[in-house]
Amino acid sequence: MSEHPDPFDEIVDAETDRDPDLAVIEAGSRTLRAQAGAPQSDAAPARPADPEVDKALREVEADLATRWGETKLEPSVSRISALMDVLGEPQRAYPSIHITGTNGKTSTARMIEALLGAFELRTGRYTSPHVQSITERISLDGAPIDAERFVDTYRDIKPYVEMVDASQEYRLSFFEVLTGMAYAAFADAPVDVAVVEVGMGGSWDATNVIDGSVAVVTPISLDHTDRLGATPAEIAGEKAGIIKQGATVILAQQPVDAAQVMLKKAVEADATVAREGMEFGVVSREIAVGGQLLTLRGLGGEYDQIFLPLYGAHQAHNAAVALAAVEAFFGVGAEQARALDMDTIRKAFASVSSPGRLEVVRRSPTVVLDAAHNPAGAQATAAGITESFGFSRLIGVVGTSDDKDVRGLLEAFEPIFAEIVVTQNSSHRAMDADALAAIAVEVFGDERVVVEPRLDDALEAAITLAEEESEFAGAGVLVTGSVITVGEARLLLGRG
Repeated sequence: MSEHPDPFDEIVDAETDRDPDLAVIEAGSRTLRAQAGAPQSDAAPARPADPEVDKALREVEADLATRWGETKLEPSVSRISALMDVLGEPQRAYPSIHITGTNGKTSTARMIEALLGAFELRTGRYTSPHVQSITERISLDGAPIDAERFVDTYRDIKPYVEMVDASQEYRLSFFEVLTGMAYAAFADAPVDVAVVEVGMGGSWDATNVIDGSVAVVTPISLDHTDRLGATPAEIAGEKAGIIKQGATVILAQQPVDAAQVMLKKAVEADATVAREGMEFGVVSREIAVGGQLLTLRGLGGEYDQIFLPLYGAHQAHNAAVALAAVEAFFGVGAEQARALDMDTIRKAFASVSSPGRLEVVRRSPTVVLDAAHNPAGAQATAAGITESFGFSRLIGVVGTSDDKDVRGLLEAFEPIFAEIVVTQNSSHRAMDADALAAIAVEVFGDERVVVEPRLDDALEAAITLAEEESEFAGAGVLVTGSVITVGEARLLLGRG
């Protein structure tokens, strides 16, 4: 028998318990927050104040809306490759960190962006979907691209988009055009490094025309099963498509079958792999006021006293993945063994924000927004809110898309919701409130379900239910089920 343990057994055994009994550290977090750099700007900007700019942005949005939406896909990168060709390959003008996975991609991307920015690199970040404004999807230097620049970028590439449209069997999709805009804007800025989140999958995702020197894989679970596969292994096979020859792969904890697929692909691509729970990970985690206090093991050593102003164990693990990705980008663990500067790392993490991810938007009663939209995301959110908030009674406001595992999502929230207000957002993909209510009644029982088709009415009903316990009783409201529901609630609650 070999003296070396099987790596897959180690993956299974590593960090099986993600919810240690944690103490509340008040003074430590306040001290660390005082040391923080400037917080990331709000990723959900309001409409442009200038009427002319707002009009121009609406025209671009209307133009983009005539294209295939993000749920209609033709699995190929032929159209985006043709667009890159006529634009002069802008995506080759800078190195990239490419991020795939099922949950945690955007939060991880924002952490990577904050870390790179703290080391004085100019960053471009491309994420999806947006919470409130389409301009959020393309960020420069940690802030959403301004509306004027967004419009100008669209106008710059539009003639080339039309040229490609005319030469292809299908027109470029909404997401493909936005991806082209992002890569062009990054080259024009120019940026030192791009942080790019896939839209869906990996192999044939429109973003996959970059050569990411670092490929990040956040936790894989079941979502988009009609397009990506019915098992974690099948989904991993699609997502492994972002792993390029000779890249470094940062692998978050995965189901064993998904990890096997990823490791096999890495071997084929002669890529270096760093696995959470083995080469890097979360050493310790303590609840702190406004977030959590972490000790992370990176590729170059241990980083302690890190204040992260986000809630939930899943965000601590996202932080470990982000740190390892940035270390890999700088060559730590390969070309050098030393750790990155501790104070810079601390300031970067303390500045992180992630709108719509366990985000508190109101007090008395406390209203929290979270964009969980699949069972795995809902389970992480439920654990995070239970651990960090301790509500005596929690009212859920849930509006979902009709192509999701709605029953699985509701079952994840059932133990923590005293009552649920079922609603729907304004998207054409939204599940009808009555259809959602029928499933909710089966999960929660009739007496715990309230139906309010309009989101504003649903928010009012939930806040009223929370207030019934009086303002000192510790009741709260969680708005969840869809990024669109959360974005619209954010606007209604005055955060837009």
